[in-house]
Amino acid sequence: MTDQASLPIPLPALLRHARHTYGAAMRAALVASGHDDIPGNGLYVIGALALGEAPLAQIIRELRVSKQAAGQLVDALVLRGYLDRQVDPADRRRLTVTLTERGRAAADTQIAARMAIDAELAARMGAEKIRHARDVLTALIDIGHGAEGDSE
Repeated sequence: MTDQASLPIPLPALLRHARHTYGAAMRAALVASGHDDIPGNGLYVIGALALGEAPLAQIIRELRVSKQAAGQLVDALVLRGYLDRQVDPADRRRLTVTLTERGRAAADTQIAARMAIDAELAARMGAEKIRHARDVLTALIDIGHGAEGDSE
């Protein structure tokens, strides 16, 4: 029989706590810069829109929330001045969502907090270990995408 105390910490627990390290640093920086009213998933939406790599529909899908919850989140971010929602001039049935100046400032704060954690981690572990960790996490994400495809 194996002693539970001698087992390594399960990877999902490590991932959860590592994610918390980034989230706590970002939240603290946002509060300090006057952006203390961003809803929980709002950090993800603002950060993803700042990267400009994915349409809002994809960002919302990745959150894995209902359409109603997604709509409420976008509404809250619009009302709090982080997002601007406009009718798409090319297709009036579509809405476009962009970061406002306040949203861009929050995104910049969030990025700076992430970069500070990244820098501290690199100083502790070195670039090669960081690269390996990224490879491992990318493979784990790929496994998840494969499992999602199997269940659809």
